Amino acid sequence: MKIRVVGIPVRDQEKALKFYTEKLGFIKKRDLPLGEGNRWLTVVSGEKQDGPELLLEPAPNHFEPAKVFQNAVKEAGMPYTQFRVDNVQEEYERLSGKGVEFTMEPTEMGTTKIAMFDDTCGNYMMIVEML
Repeated sequence: MKIRVVGIPVRDQEKALKFYTEKLGFIKKRDLPLGEGNRWLTVVSGEKQDGPELLLEPAPNHFEPAKVFQNAVKEAGMPYTQFRVDNVQEEYERLSGKGVEFTMEPTEMGTTKIAMFDDTCGNYMMIVEML
């Protein structure tokens, strides 16, 4: 069993594509029309283009429970998912320089260092460094 695609809910696929490619540095992998303006839209890490794909899923626009869940997770201040990085401080500085808004500055927590940002698409995301 392998992990090939992980979905994250987004309210605006085009806005999400711009954020994840222009700010975070991911690369668009697939962009297939699904009808009614929806797309099978995935991005991958530029460091591992054959790795897992991140599906920018418009579920909150069409499925009320997905919208309620996304809102509840964000209102609780929880990240929707995490991205592993080699150095949280360097990523924090790089992304801050591109205008990414962080809700948590780099913070050591036991064997990890974390920081959290707003993806501007309805989610908080966390970057994690294993210490």
